[in-house]
Amino acid sequence: MTSPTQILTAEQMRDAEQRMFEAGMEVFALMKVAAGGAAEWVRRIAAGRAVTVLCGPGNNGGDGYVIAHLLREAGNKVQVIAPLEPKTDAAKQARDQWGSEVLTSGGASEGEVFVDCLFGSGLSRPLSGEHLLLLRDLSRRHSLSLAIDLPSGIASDSGEVLNENLPTFDVTLALGAWKFAHFSLPARAQIRRMRCIPIGIDPVEGAAELIQRPQLSPPAPDTHKYRRGLAAIIGGAMPGAAILASHSAMRGGAGYVRLISKEGADAPADLVVDASAPEDALSDKRITATLIGPGLGRDNAAHARLRAALASNHPLVLDADALTLLKPDALREDHSILATPHDGELETLCRNFSVIADGRRARALALARTSGMVVMAKGPDTVIAAPDGRIAIAPPSPSWLSVAGSGDVLAGIAVSRMATGRDPFAAACEAVWLHGEAARLCGPAFTALELSHAVSSAIERCL
Repeated sequence: MTSPTQILTAEQMRDAEQRMFEAGMEVFALMKVAAGGAAEWVRRIAAGRAVTVLCGPGNNGGDGYVIAHLLREAGNKVQVIAPLEPKTDAAKQARDQWGSEVLTSGGASEGEVFVDCLFGSGLSRPLSGEHLLLLRDLSRRHSLSLAIDLPSGIASDSGEVLNENLPTFDVTLALGAWKFAHFSLPARAQIRRMRCIPIGIDPVEGAAELIQRPQLSPPAPDTHKYRRGLAAIIGGAMPGAAILASHSAMRGGAGYVRLISKEGADAPADLVVDASAPEDALSDKRITATLIGPGLGRDNAAHARLRAALASNHPLVLDADALTLLKPDALREDHSILATPHDGELETLCRNFSVIADGRRARALALARTSGMVVMAKGPDTVIAAPDGRIAIAPPSPSWLSVAGSGDVLAGIAVSRMATGRDPFAAACEAVWLHGEAARLCGPAFTALELSHAVSSAIERCL
């Protein structure tokens, strides 16, 4: 059964295909399945226009020959360009099936739709100068550009752009499963739209997952505010950030949100403010999750508030200043914690916890395993990592989220989801999706407060 949500490394994808071959599937037969699905998308997008297919020497090039063959059968005018001869048996079979002229350069290309099948997810080195110029030229001379599996010149696992000035593709058709480059910057900037073509790949143990729309339900008819969850948010030196997080928490599903702060004069009327000392306020056993960090500060009082939050043994969301103040010896093995660092905070945490790794995904996973926390490494390509090795990747969200206070809103959604009973990993995935959906509902140029008010509408999309 195909899993359309799994994200595979190049090695995981090769292993998954190998298992299909060992089960009796022939390589060329699998190529025809993958290329057949892709060809149908290309046919629809081309809408009768002439197509130019650029084929490489490997199986990605073989996909291109099959696509060209199927498009020709469907009535499209098709040209094939191949600067290199096929090297794999399946690619040679595909070229034989094409059976028509193959150009070696793009000088005579007359198509309107360009399909890049030069190199796929196995590429790990930059394109040669000749191939780069050919790719750029063909993309520039066609009104639409499509890439099969990945645009050539992209590293599948890291999302690194291996050459400067690669063209941007209107559509990329992933074959069999998503790859990390589809959702990782800077590669993602080269891809406008994406679709995944199922080919029968079974679920892969240990594969990362693409965050999906949460499946939520309205509160039960006989429920009450405490049964829906009590979220506590600890304020600090800059009370506005905690109030902003409270706005989103009140709309994130919890039945009761309480702000623990002596600075609650500007809080909305429907937010309960507890001005008692954090250690006293957190003694309420009805609290089901606590957030600390937004606007916390880094003075002695902030240290004391963080100690109180950790000592309470409530499930915790640690954000902003709380992450900077956190030390490894402050954690217990039985803590249930979601940490939500941006890149700078992630670097600080890795340094404090003696974690050495390259890249946001590797750092998040290593930190999660070392600390025992679920780590939401937030940014334009957010990664969520669990101590047991699970990884979830966020789909692209509107770039309008790059506004002051957006992270406070995200932290508020996360503590609200944890307060309803979600474990930190599930709460993080739900919060990231809801955060992105709220941004889409807001449209362009919104404030963080407007974003927080859109969370309830994002919840509605999940019911």
